Amino acid sequence: MISVKRIYMMIGLALLVISLGIAALTTWYTVDESEQAVILTFGDAEDAITQPGLHFKLPWPIQSVEKLSRETFSLQFGYEQKEGEVVEFPEDTKMITGDENIVLADLVVQWKITEPAKYLYNSEDPEQILYNSTSASLRSIIGSSKIDDALTSGKAQIEAEVRDLLTTLINKYDIGISILAVKLQDVELPNADVRKAFTNVTDARETMNTKINEANKYRNKRTKEAEGEKDAIISKAEGDRAARIETARGDVAKFNALYEQYVKAREITRQRLILETLDQVLPNTQIYIMKDDGNTMKYLPLKPLDQTQVPPVKEEGSAKND
Repeated sequence: MISVKRIYMMIGLALLVISLGIAALTTWYTVDESEQAVILTFGDAEDAITQPGLHFKLPWPIQSVEKLSRETFSLQFGYEQKEGEVVEFPEDTKMITGDENIVLADLVVQWKITEPAKYLYNSEDPEQILYNSTSASLRSIIGSSKIDDALTSGKAQIEAEVRDLLTTLINKYDIGISILAVKLQDVELPNADVRKAFTNVTDARETMNTKINEANKYRNKRTKEAEGEKDAIISKAEGDRAARIETARGDVAKFNALYEQYVKAREITRQRLILETLDQVLPNTQIYIMKDDGNTMKYLPLKPLDQTQVPPVKEEGSAKND
């Protein structure tokens, strides 16, 4: 028969083995690349663990671990897409613009958990707070915008303003969430006929913008061509100007040199100028200089001639000698 003491020893040993097993199994944990963890010490959250790998802690129930994703989440406001099917919630997306028109607007908010402890314990349902804040921000911005801006060219501005207002609200609620981006999906009118009319207006505006862009492109092209032609004309004029200046300087130098020779021998220079002028006026004419009695004078040809073209030189009285 087993004694009571031995039974107690066996029970104590079993409890010790169980405690050691629990301690061994709960003193380590792993964090994946896409995860972050929060260590709880008797339920009190400590700093988040963001480094992936194997980590150690005190055994349960002293410390426990809560793991959260570090990936980017998408909040679909006004609709829900599951397994390729889209379910719309028109009551959430129906809102009034600043010029008292009704539109249906839905969007997507990209967010991530940046402070896990606050996300876990600062609110009961942080995602519901995010949804409500998104609704309030979108309604506020749409309510101060004109319907024309909401349907056409003002979407980018609306997205930026919604993101700024939503970021302010989330920071005020302090629920450990950061807003990354806000993207409007559909902004449309509830009435099909009015929607078609606005579509026609949008198409006409896009056509107008296309024509304006084409006109600006043609204007820029013609402006560049005109500037090029202007630069070419100016460059040519500058070249002509420089050439004329150099020609004038050459003429002045030539005149000065001629004047120096004229001062030294006026009569010879005068005769030379007369002969050069005749040569310029009659470039292809053979010139004979005659005496008063009809005989030719010996002269130096102004231009070199072929031997066959040189006329015979007759001296005075040569006929009588022959």
